[in-house]
Amino acid sequence: MPLTHEEFAGLTHLGSGKVRELFAVGDDAVLLVASDRISAFDVVLPTEIPDKGAVLTALSLWWFDELADLVPSHVISANVDEYPAELAPYTEQLRGRSMLCRRLAMVPVEAVARGYLTGSGLKDYRRTGAVSGHTLPAGLVDGSELPRVIYTPSTKAPIGEHDENISRADAADRVGPEVAGEVEKLTLQIFGRASELAAERGLLLADTKFEFGHDGDGVLRLADEVLTPDSSRFWPADQWKPGQAQPSFDKQYVRDYLEAAGWDKTEPGPALPEEIVAATRARYVEAYERLTGISFADYLATA
Repeated sequence: MPLTHEEFAGLTHLGSGKVRELFAVGDDAVLLVASDRISAFDVVLPTEIPDKGAVLTALSLWWFDELADLVPSHVISANVDEYPAELAPYTEQLRGRSMLCRRLAMVPVEAVARGYLTGSGLKDYRRTGAVSGHTLPAGLVDGSELPRVIYTPSTKAPIGEHDENISRADAADRVGPEVAGEVEKLTLQIFGRASELAAERGLLLADTKFEFGHDGDGVLRLADEVLTPDSSRFWPADQWKPGQAQPSFDKQYVRDYLEAAGWDKTEPGPALPEEIVAATRARYVEAYERLTGISFADYLATA
């Protein structure tokens, strides 16, 4: 059955995202629960991808550990046996797909880094020759490697609306120059580290987005999910060929199917056929296993 916040009626529900449910735990913590929902073009589809929420959680936890020397995360624990007593009735629903986290004051921009040109960045480039104020060389195509990694922040849109790329100056106006500068610096550092780790595993990190927030002590922390197939484009390096859509380990596979099917990208989204669901699940699991070197079945067995 689809996971919804109604399953946790005894908890204080703070909100629903495209994928996650958020609950209050005391005054200083929140519980993030990753469902198996999948969205495309900012619309949540009616078909779920089995185990997707567990993949997102497992991969985020792995990356938070890998990046801990660069930036602290919001995670308190992902071990359901260590959760507060009020969460005990929901242990099995939460196992493997939840994180108990510090409550943060979120920075109201999406922190996006791009090493390759594709997606909304490609659309902006084709229209203006630039992305978020970064003027790029002429002649770039879908999948082109950029001369350098660029920081391209975007707005945080409500569910059903589209994020919009903004300039670094716009981001500074929204959050203040000091926070904007710190977020940009961390975003590029994290992207560099993640790109190196991915390359060692035969993958290219094309682009990704991060979310940051300040804890009660004013410490800036990496939040939400990080470097998963939902928030990042990972391409097999040996199949990279600029000028076309790249094979990928992310939900671009679903986007490509929906565009080929002629969907007009308005609600309600269409159901996905079984073969698309199975192939999408396989891509998510392969991304986890290739990046971490850990069997996803082993993760599920020990979560």
